[in-house]
Amino acid sequence: MPELAVYATCPEHSRGRRYQEAVPQGRSEFQRDRDRIIHSTAFRRLEYKTQVFVNHEGDLFRTRLTHSLEVAQIARSIARGLRLNEDLVEAIALAHDLGHTPFGHAGQDALNSCMKDYGGFEHNLQSLRVVDVLEERYAAFDGLNLCFETREGILKHCSRKNAKTLGKLGERFLNKQQPSLEAQLCNVADEIAYNNHDVDDGLRSGLISLQQLSEVGIFRRHLQAVKKQHPSVVERRLIHETVRRMINTLVSDVTRQSLQKIRQLSPKNPDEVRVAEQLIAFSPKIREEQQQLKQFLRQHLYQHYRVTRMSVKSKRIISDLFHAFMEDARLLPLQFQEKAHRDKPRAISDYIAGMTDRYAIREHRRLFAVEELWS
Repeated sequence: MPELAVYATCPEHSRGRRYQEAVPQGRSEFQRDRDRIIHSTAFRRLEYKTQVFVNHEGDLFRTRLTHSLEVAQIARSIARGLRLNEDLVEAIALAHDLGHTPFGHAGQDALNSCMKDYGGFEHNLQSLRVVDVLEERYAAFDGLNLCFETREGILKHCSRKNAKTLGKLGERFLNKQQPSLEAQLCNVADEIAYNNHDVDDGLRSGLISLQQLSEVGIFRRHLQAVKKQHPSVVERRLIHETVRRMINTLVSDVTRQSLQKIRQLSPKNPDEVRVAEQLIAFSPKIREEQQQLKQFLRQHLYQHYRVTRMSVKSKRIISDLFHAFMEDARLLPLQFQEKAHRDKPRAISDYIAGMTDRYAIREHRRLFAVEELWS
């Protein structure tokens, strides 16, 4: 690993953990965070939570787990080029989706609607809640007791109302400041991963075609280059090679553009980064191409009638479960019944958000299907 830049986040200068612990032996503070995330229950559940396609629709489509691993790989590559802290970047990347509901964004929207009178639902805030409160692994504290810098990176977005309740962690949203460069980097790596891998999954599913995608400049440019260099390549390899080259272009561009912005600012320490503009960014040309790709995916993939049908079903499952539990909390598992005595809506929200796709489908069947009457 290259020597850290002066603007990188150093584990020895961490703002610490919520509960004081002995210094880890043989690993850094951020390595400890990464290890705790990997061993968490919420991380294992990501294997059965989807990106776009519901888990039971096929074994080859990406899940939240594979997406998180891909974000971590992309983020570490960029971090090395910028001499940022790779361990912190990896910890943030692996944890950033821990609070996502089943059924992707459809599930999140449905749960937020159900919770509108009880504080709402933000998946970034839920990811923080998972690592701060909901994980039950350690005798001395709730949650994973992660470092401030890791928790800050997990909280990508936050409303001002919620930020006011988070103490120092919420200050940057109130003061309109930036997080660490490692956190900024993970946001960009997340965008690179889901855009390009949704292209791959969309093509694999047959919901979008190579001909349609050829309308998108960044895809067309790389597709033509692959065809010219490998004119007889089969379609599966053609798609993989095109997506691979697109990711490489984006990684190279954001590394180059970010280095330029960092050198212009010339920060002497990580704190100077926080009061500057966002420094991890694409060049204007590539940013425009990324926007074009996102618009294409929204129109042709995310709003495809087959995806819309599954989204409608998913929202109904989430809504039915929430209202059934609100009507009678005795339907909840015992551990959540106890939590419901303190805050029923939030306990139900925690239970549903922690479900995998297939568990949510089974739970809905248990409660509403006549043939499951005795389960």
